[in-house]
Amino acid sequence: MTTLITERLLLRRWRAEDREPFALLNADPEVMRYFVRPLDREESDAFIDRTEASFDELGYGVWAVERRSDGRLLGFTGLWRHTFEAPFTPAVEIGWRFATEAWGQGYATEAARAALRFGFEIVGLDTILSWTSVLNTPSIRVMERLGMTHDPDEDFDHPRVPVGHLLRRHVLYRLDRLTWRRQQAHPSAGS
Repeated sequence: MTTLITERLLLRRWRAEDREPFALLNADPEVMRYFVRPLDREESDAFIDRTEASFDELGYGVWAVERRSDGRLLGFTGLWRHTFEAPFTPAVEIGWRFATEAWGQGYATEAARAALRFGFEIVGLDTILSWTSVLNTPSIRVMERLGMTHDPDEDFDHPRVPVGHLLRRHVLYRLDRLTWRRQQAHPSAGS
C-alpha cells in the first residue's frame, strides 16, 4: 500500500468510508464548476473503483487526501494515465479536487508536490502533465507554483467536453524529471 505523508496531509488509498463524503464533494456545483457537470453517487463511486484499479495495475493513481490533524477527507490528488485522442497522449496527468472548505490553504500544492515526487522518483516517469479549462485560474496557479511550464501552442480543445461548451478550451502544463530535479536542488526556482 502506497501512502504519502506531508507536513499536514496523508495521501492514501481509498476506503469504504470515503465514498459518501467523496460523493458529496463531487455533487457540489461549486467544486465542479470547471467540469461539464457534477457527478452523481454512481459516477463518484466508479471514479474510486477506477483509481483503485490503477493502483493495482500501474502502481500509481489518485490518492484520497486526508488532513492529518483531524482525519478529515479533503479531496484527492494524484497521477492518472490518459489515452484520449490528443497530440500529447498517452500521458500521465497530475490532478486534484478539494472540498471548498479546503480551498486557499495550500493543500493542493502540498499534496501535488508529494505526488510529483512519487511519480518521478518511485514510478520513474519522464514527464508529468496537467491540464484544465482556460477559465480555471485557481488550478492554473497551482500548476505554476509546482514549477510546471505552459506553452500556449499546446493548448487544446478537450475531446471529452462537448463542442461549443464554455469549458472546452484547455491549457496544458508540463514538468519533466530533469527540471523537477533542478527545482529540488534550488527550491526557490520552482516557487
